Amino acid sequence: MRSDPNGSRAGGPDSGAKATGSGPSVSKAPTVSKGMVSKSNVSTSTSDAAADLVRARKQLLDDGSRNRRLDAPSLRQALVDLHEFWLTTKGAELGIKPDSGFAIVAVGGLARREMLPYSDLDLILLHDDMPAELVADVADKLWYPLWDAHIKLDHSVRTVPQALQVAASDLTAALGMLEARHIAGDVELSNLLIGGVRREWRTNIRSRFEELITQTRSRWARSGEIAHRAEPELKSGRGGLRDVQLLDALSIAQLTDGMPGLGPESPGGGLAFAHGRLLDVRTELHRVAGRARDQLRAQDADEIGAALRIGDRFDLARVLSDSARTISYSVDVGLRTAGNSLPRRGLSRLRRVPVRRPLDEGVVEHAGEVVLARDARPNKDPGLIMRVAAASAQTAMPMSASTLNRLSESAPELREPWPKEALNDLLVLLGSGRRSIAAIEALDRTGLWGRLIPEWGAVRDLPPRDAVHTWTVDRHLVETAAYASALTTRVARPDLLVLGALIHDIGKGRGGDHSVVGAELAAQIGNRLGLWPSDVTLLRKMVLHHLLLPDTATRRDLDDPATVEKVVQTLGSDTVLLELLHSLAEADSLATGPGVWGDWKASLIRELVRRCRLVMAGESLPTADPLDPAHIALAEKGGVHVDLQPTEGSHTFVVTVIAPDHPGLLSDAAGVLALQSLRVLSASLGSHEGTAVNSFAVAPLFGSPPQAGLLRQEIIRAQSGELDLLGMLDAKERDARPVNLDGEVDAAVPVLYAQAPPRVLWFDGTEPGQVVLELRAEDRLGLLCRLASALERCGAHVRWARVTTLGTSVIDAFCIDLAGSDSRDTREEIERAVLAVVPAPEPPKPTVKSEGT
Repeated sequence: MRSDPNGSRAGGPDSGAKATGSGPSVSKAPTVSKGMVSKSNVSTSTSDAAADLVRARKQLLDDGSRNRRLDAPSLRQALVDLHEFWLTTKGAELGIKPDSGFAIVAVGGLARREMLPYSDLDLILLHDDMPAELVADVADKLWYPLWDAHIKLDHSVRTVPQALQVAASDLTAALGMLEARHIAGDVELSNLLIGGVRREWRTNIRSRFEELITQTRSRWARSGEIAHRAEPELKSGRGGLRDVQLLDALSIAQLTDGMPGLGPESPGGGLAFAHGRLLDVRTELHRVAGRARDQLRAQDADEIGAALRIGDRFDLARVLSDSARTISYSVDVGLRTAGNSLPRRGLSRLRRVPVRRPLDEGVVEHAGEVVLARDARPNKDPGLIMRVAAASAQTAMPMSASTLNRLSESAPELREPWPKEALNDLLVLLGSGRRSIAAIEALDRTGLWGRLIPEWGAVRDLPPRDAVHTWTVDRHLVETAAYASALTTRVARPDLLVLGALIHDIGKGRGGDHSVVGAELAAQIGNRLGLWPSDVTLLRKMVLHHLLLPDTATRRDLDDPATVEKVVQTLGSDTVLLELLHSLAEADSLATGPGVWGDWKASLIRELVRRCRLVMAGESLPTADPLDPAHIALAEKGGVHVDLQPTEGSHTFVVTVIAPDHPGLLSDAAGVLALQSLRVLSASLGSHEGTAVNSFAVAPLFGSPPQAGLLRQEIIRAQSGELDLLGMLDAKERDARPVNLDGEVDAAVPVLYAQAPPRVLWFDGTEPGQVVLELRAEDRLGLLCRLASALERCGAHVRWARVTTLGTSVIDAFCIDLAGSDSRDTREEIERAVLAVVPAPEPPKPTVKSEGT
């Protein structure tokens, strides 16, 4: 078979070479210039086969003496040197020299200097529009020795214009040629190709970027995620070697850095180290398998781990997870940076610069990312890390890589115990459902998460020992917290539920019973976070007993009274702990893997919990908070008073509104606070001799709170009907949505539905005609104002209320006077009105039936 001189790839007799496109035909045969190869000076010897190359490769791969065995990086370099030497020698023999009009150019592994034991040899024979017969003769004498030696060859013969045309029309070919490297012959000819491909890539990257993204995501869908697969695909999987090459391509397009920094405390040594680790594993995989292979099989893992002196297959899996997640995070950053850096054309150049929208104190949104405000001082603001992460999770916008690096380099450690604001921001982060996963992963890859929770290092990238587990231990903990956020309205302590979910397996990887070890670590973490001693005890018991309900329900006889009695005694008859463990068991199972949580398991645990409740004798009733004597004194003076006092926290204040009690006061006060960007963290509502005394613990979203006089003036205006509070709140909520470069609400930003369905509970009050309504839901702007208005429209008179915000969750208890009208219909009407103003879960998507079904 003759090599086609017109640019198409021609396979050898046994090579099965791949074809990736063809170039245009040559219209004429030019005159041979001085210094060029001519048919007469081409050697007729083909050396029969590249036997010397084969022998040298075999010698390098010979494991006969372990003492002389090359390590993975040395083996790759030796293979590169060997193939380059053979090609340059063969090229010189064929007259492929400087100014010859021919050049040998490497692509693929040889071009990257990543030659593996059984890698294909990817080559381009470039020629300067030489005569067709001469090109075919030179190509045959270059390719046939390699084919005859059964060396896998992926080759093409092209002129520079032909190669550039292929790169312009074929994305895969373009990505390959971006890595092209001169091996032998006319270096100017090679430079024309390399420079031309890179110039065309930079010029046309805007029009090819979407295709690049689509191709990348399709590859990820086919090959899966390396970090969480039992038998990962090292080359094409998410977090694999192809992703590093993608970063290089974006760097050549001048859209991002090829090796972005991840901060000084990044686990695993950064991107370059992760890349080297994957290359080493793939090198040993070739050597162990005795052929080209990209998927790491479980039966080879122990041998590869030993060869690389990593350990057993579990140690190898941990290294692979760390490396792949580092690469995945870097690719996410690279693609996002590249998308924001794309050159703009036409009218898009005239669009205004993206606005910086405040999100929290020192935190703003800019160009679809969460970044630091210009006046932020990360070196003097330890809580800034948590505010940035919470804002990212709430808005579903990623944190800027530069922001994370700046925080990693300069943010001080949080003092112990944590300030209340930092703990609340952590709860906001964990209560954001699946939106929290990307935020925590970004913190972890840049070393910030380990700074916040030092105990995390023992479980980071720790592979599961049980095949039923889908995730590494650390990712399983984050997944469990995400599932738990959808169950927060089932429990009285949603804050402890998400915290317990996050650390329930923190004791793994340390030896001993992970529940016992984890319980001690949970107490350590709880004290650092600044929880009350009683809450630390509850958190510790959650971790200690997180397997109690599923183990008992699935392995013991529930009809035996002793089974239930043992659970009750173990939990100390604590109903709050029981409901926390119930929800944690469900979240833990859902986060473990497909099929772990089903109807059978759910029904068994539900029945066990029901029987335990019967023994424990029910739940406690919410009661009103007592009034401050100073507030009683102001109430007796009459009139409207607003008192604003700081608390021990640097960003938390208490606003007390004292005014004649009449319908609408609660909603007016709550609405004014929301419009003044004061987030209500808790509220206590009471009255004294016809005067309402309502105290609100608030936190400004940014900056300082308004003066008490301004709040009093606005409340008076609201009471007189001058302010449409609900309309203004709706407008403020709409304005909070991100806008695009045209100043319009970004339709691509998804509506942020509630993670957990809202829940309304009813209790009998302590006085005749009174009932207590307890709402468990997710927070929204002005929720307390909306709830109070809904109750007022139903004619329900609120005697007292206790409002608590825990992260993104609220637990609001209202004592309502229903004297003479307490009926099932009345309660249902009130419940409908209340649920109409709280965030609801995303409605199920309609299923489309195919024809004939």
